[in-house]
Amino acid sequence: MCESCGCGKPEEFTIKEGSEVARKRSSENTNSEIKSDHTHSDEHMHEHVHEHEHEHVHHHSHEHMHEHDGHWHSHKDSEVARKRGSEIKSEHKEIPLNIDVLSENNRLAERNRGYFDAKKVLCLNMVSSPGSGKTSILEKTITDNISKRKIFVIEGDQQTTRDAERIEKSGAPSIQINTGTGCHLDARMVNLALKKMEVENHSLLFIENVGNLVCPALFDLGESKRVIVISVTEGDDKPLKYPYMFETSQLCIINKTDLLPYVDFSVEEVKKNALQINPKLEFILMSAKTSEGMNEWYDWLSQDS
Repeated sequence: MCESCGCGKPEEFTIKEGSEVARKRSSENTNSEIKSDHTHSDEHMHEHVHEHEHEHVHHHSHEHMHEHDGHWHSHKDSEVARKRGSEIKSEHKEIPLNIDVLSENNRLAERNRGYFDAKKVLCLNMVSSPGSGKTSILEKTITDNISKRKIFVIEGDQQTTRDAERIEKSGAPSIQINTGTGCHLDARMVNLALKKMEVENHSLLFIENVGNLVCPALFDLGESKRVIVISVTEGDDKPLKYPYMFETSQLCIINKTDLLPYVDFSVEEVKKNALQINPKLEFILMSAKTSEGMNEWYDWLSQDS
């Protein structure tokens, strides 16, 4: 799954349809859970059988023993030695170290991006540490805006469908991707999920990534923009510890501001640290609990509508 850090197994993930998505696909008499067992982006399952023919080559050499000054020496035919030397040389392989291990992911990300552009869909990749409040923000966003605009959500977690269930209760169709031991979503997972979810033209699609500020930063999903959510309970040095995530994001939501009086957190310090890494990064102070900053968030969403 993640060749850069070695997390997870390449095919260990499942995609589970939410109830609304499943209803739309009720005409298809298929199991709603895809277990990816060597699944390709075109959704065809292939079973590969490899047949190996073993050719055994035996080398016969003539060995001659000679005595020189009381010592015996063994000499193999020079032709056999040359052949063996050639075989050893041919076994050496050159391994290029500049291979782009993310090239396949980036190719699929561009395909996803083309799909979103063609349908005029605003796709936002929501990233954060665990427990920052991404799902709570999405619940309130859906509740306040579902009557004005169609919203879809792809949920990413290692296990359970709890967040997808919360999203559906708010009124938006959702689909759950469970990554198993994997710590992030990738473009192929999103590509497969999109085949199960009929995203409407001019709609808003949220991808709630697995809670992790490391690996998700490396994987383009084809999103329109990346939104990083941090909470005031996490510490204001987050941008310095996880610079690449802040560098690749367009908006930083500082959530749970209702807790500011009770924690040692400096809004100005976190902004200063983040802007050192990404001078173009925008900020919204928010409390999903008290609704502080939600209107500013909705205005930001409407800029790309």
